[in-house]
Amino acid sequence: MSWLTIVKKELTLELRKKSVIASLVLYLFSIVFIVSLSFGQAGISPVAWAALFWISLLFTAISTIAKSFIGERRGVFIYYYYTVSPGQLIMGKLAYHALLSCLLGLGGYGLFVLFLGDPIRDHTVFLTAVVLGSVGFAGALTLISSIAAKTTNGSVLMAVLSFPLVVSILLMAVKLTKNCMDGLGWAASSDELVIVVAINSLVTALSYLLFPYIWRS
Repeated sequence: MSWLTIVKKELTLELRKKSVIASLVLYLFSIVFIVSLSFGQAGISPVAWAALFWISLLFTAISTIAKSFIGERRGVFIYYYYTVSPGQLIMGKLAYHALLSCLLGLGGYGLFVLFLGDPIRDHTVFLTAVVLGSVGFAGALTLISSIAAKTTNGSVLMAVLSFPLVVSILLMAVKLTKNCMDGLGWAASSDELVIVVAINSLVTALSYLLFPYIWRS
């Protein structure tokens, strides 16, 4: 079984559980709607827009990816153990969650534009930041979910372990968004983009190297 098979399996299960997809959309919609009601006709500042956008995506990603390993049944783990290598399994999970996080990020951007307006001036850099930030969230949370699944208090441990990686990605993403609002272009955002790419590469490499040891335990 290859990592592509894992991605197809996860997509098939997700599409069968239409209530799960609907709940994620409703969750994201509710966050944006509440934010729009809170600010009302007074409007929202660009900095607050950027911060709330990325915080909304982060919490949506956590609610989506936390169940990656923690929510799996023991029988599924036994099946995976005999049919797929640890490296292929973690890469399949990473690819699926990265795809799902990117779709949620783009959908979240559409909802923010609908309810709160669009202060972004450089959409190319911003959409690149959304993709990279979503992939970063997916990578960090998937790795931590695999570790937390081996403990009794998985949800608590996941929140504690993911904080350093997630916060660093979040800070870079907010700064990139502010640059896009100011229309500064690629040159002003290159350092932040390189940092996010480096974090994503590091998390992916660590996941591939460490997951076999986590899996055997």
